[in-house]
Amino acid sequence: MYMLLYTLVISMAFCPSCGSQNPDGSKFCTGCGAKFGSSDANPGFSSVGGQGYDFEIKDKPVFSILNVNLKSGQSIVAEAGAMVSMTPNVSLKTEMKGGLGGALKRGVLGGESLFMNTYTSNGSGTISFAPGYPGDITHIKMKGETWFLERGAYMCSSPEVVIDTKFQGLKGLVSGEGLFFLKADGFGDLFITNYGSLIEKELKGESFKVDTGHLVAFSSGITYNVERAGGSWKSTILSGEGLIANVSGNGKVLMQTRCAQSLAQWLAPFMPSSGGGGIGGIKIG
Repeated sequence: MYMLLYTLVISMAFCPSCGSQNPDGSKFCTGCGAKFGSSDANPGFSSVGGQGYDFEIKDKPVFSILNVNLKSGQSIVAEAGAMVSMTPNVSLKTEMKGGLGGALKRGVLGGESLFMNTYTSNGSGTISFAPGYPGDITHIKMKGETWFLERGAYMCSSPEVVIDTKFQGLKGLVSGEGLFFLKADGFGDLFITNYGSLIEKELKGESFKVDTGHLVAFSSGITYNVERAGGSWKSTILSGEGLIANVSGNGKVLMQTRCAQSLAQWLAPFMPSSGGGGIGGIKIG
């Protein structure tokens, strides 16, 4: 019995950053993402002690706001315009992540801002983020996996989470969602946003159909094809559903209960006419 316990103990590696136990031979800590045998502090989190972010998401699920308590020297990267408030000791640095080429890919192709803001706390500080529309905020603990995000879904993350773009082919163009996804991978904390409430579905080898405007994100292991909602083009057009995504594989799919395109279509009749001074084509005054 004692020999078994001894064997179990010596076969575990303890992370020098956060103290978590890891199987012997591990290259990265499963608790904080720190690389064993590296002098780089906490590659999974930009934090002191490798503890990740001390955060709280309030006012879920429609008017969510993210409050992050930063330790001294701790940083967080965010999409331009996402910050709501911060304490005076939090500094801001704006830059093109990945250089000009990476910024152009993320901005022009991925539908996000060309610039990313890095907030660093000098001493204990607090910072808050929120999306620009009524919606939810979801936290994803990144442990080396990859997530693909629809445009507008990214809000903020650990500096070590790499944000790039991935070409999704002509199916992205015909679906109306763009030719490129945002691609997030690495170790750390990832916070994404959606319009309305969030629905999570885990697929285990099966397939599932979702309207392209309601698709927010999916993990690696998930593939999708764009197809007609109805059996014919006539049914597809007259049903008002258009094209849908048939997702399949093994992983998680995140969906939103509201669609920005549907809201725009609903508001269109109430917009001022080209002549001005009217609503829905009706002149006022």
